[in-house]
Amino acid sequence: MESPVAPTPSDVLLRLQDVLQQRKSAPAEKSYAASLYAKGLDTILKKLGEEAAETIIAAKNADPAALVYEMADLWYHALVLLAAKDIPVSAVTDELARRMGTSGLAEKAARAK
Repeated sequence: MESPVAPTPSDVLLRLQDVLQQRKSAPAEKSYAASLYAKGLDTILKKLGEEAAETIIAAKNADPAALVYEMADLWYHALVLLAAKDIPVSAVTDELARRMGTSGLAEKAARAK
């Protein structure tokens, strides 16, 4: 029997994007993501900020597993925000791909113009 193939990072993000889109029409009492959408953008943004702060604190501590856990929460809530705004994950990955091979300093300087 063959062992199952682990999903690629892009597979995970795309699957989660699909689930989050579906949750937009789910009952709020049946889905955490649906409850966030029902509460509105301010709640989604507040939760994203909370997760960012928790990620920062985890990064300062010595437990890599805690950092991974908090980063997963941060990414999840960032994907909730993208879905709320109907922005596909590919818009972000396309922007990251566009920046590849460009000096971070040069890219930042170009944004200021």
